[in-house]
Amino acid sequence: MSENKNKFFSQTIISWYHQNKRDLPWRDTQNPYKIWLSEIILQQTRVVQGMPYYEKFIENFPTVQQLAAADEQTVLRFWQGLGYYSRARNLHAAAKYISNDLNGIFPKTYSEIKKLKGVGDYTAAAISSFAFDEVQAVVDGNVYRVLSRFFGIEKDITETKNQKEFRELAQNLIDATQPAIYNQAIMEFGALQCVPKSPNCQVCPLQKKCTAFEKKLIEKLPIKGKKTKVTDRFMHYFVFKKREGNKEKVLLRKRGEGDIWQGLYDFFLIEFQHKDKKGFEPLKELEQYLEIENTKLTHESIIFKHQLSHRTLYAKFYTLEIMSNEKQFLYWQTLKAKYDLEEIEWQNLDKIPKPVLISKYLDYLEQHLF
Repeated sequence: MSENKNKFFSQTIISWYHQNKRDLPWRDTQNPYKIWLSEIILQQTRVVQGMPYYEKFIENFPTVQQLAAADEQTVLRFWQGLGYYSRARNLHAAAKYISNDLNGIFPKTYSEIKKLKGVGDYTAAAISSFAFDEVQAVVDGNVYRVLSRFFGIEKDITETKNQKEFRELAQNLIDATQPAIYNQAIMEFGALQCVPKSPNCQVCPLQKKCTAFEKKLIEKLPIKGKKTKVTDRFMHYFVFKKREGNKEKVLLRKRGEGDIWQGLYDFFLIEFQHKDKKGFEPLKELEQYLEIENTKLTHESIIFKHQLSHRTLYAKFYTLEIMSNEKQFLYWQTLKAKYDLEEIEWQNLDKIPKPVLISKYLDYLEQHLF
């Protein structure tokens, strides 16, 4: 690859950036905490969706020490709706590490930043260059797309050996005199100009030296390996409720490790392999698990469809009223102990961190039953 083409590329995207960049709050600072927070939020999340979350976190946790001091439930509740909740747990763990082990001082180099939980090559490069002007090139999905098209690289970006090649190319292209600007420029160029589908190549300032444009490879590049297969899950939720005076209580469970939504709360769950189980009778099916008799089914919801990255969820909710007598009271206590369920007041559900699917169900109830 010629030196002239490399220089043209770097100078052109920096010039384009100064004329076209978006006004984003994390670009007006070199505060590493704010930059780190924005980068974690924007992993797997579009700017328009992530912006309110960034503002909410900064308002409630203006420093890394305040984020570290928060309990995990609070952090997850503020994260609710963003998905990929491991990002929030890693963010919280890293904040505690910085606050407790590093005396609240954010690490300043790429290699030290990369030691933070949940921080990989890209995020470490972004933080170290934006906050500390370290000459570390970022390589994310936008960068892969821009580089593969401009230089005509017909190699699978999901393969480790090819990713290394892209990182080396990116490092050769970065403007060492203004690494933060260069990195922002190439990412913004991929986000706004060299977009995945049908980019407007006629107004692209790189067009005259772009290999993909010349060879009509725009729609082909970048090359990605086979996509992960999307699997279906069919979830039957049992919402156990009881009344105590004028208060209504419900049983929730905290989801553990090894599955989706770790650390969030949902209801008692039974899963089946197909959507409409022929002859399915929820109370009889429940008896196989819980040995329950004469429980009152007060509501049966519609089927909710909820899409995750590699899963399609189909969920139905059954509200079960526990009667106010001694036998049912003992059953309520047995449920709590046997399945490690937690009892909370219905009106406090909005304070509990929960998956979007559960919020969809609660919104449905509010619109149709209340």
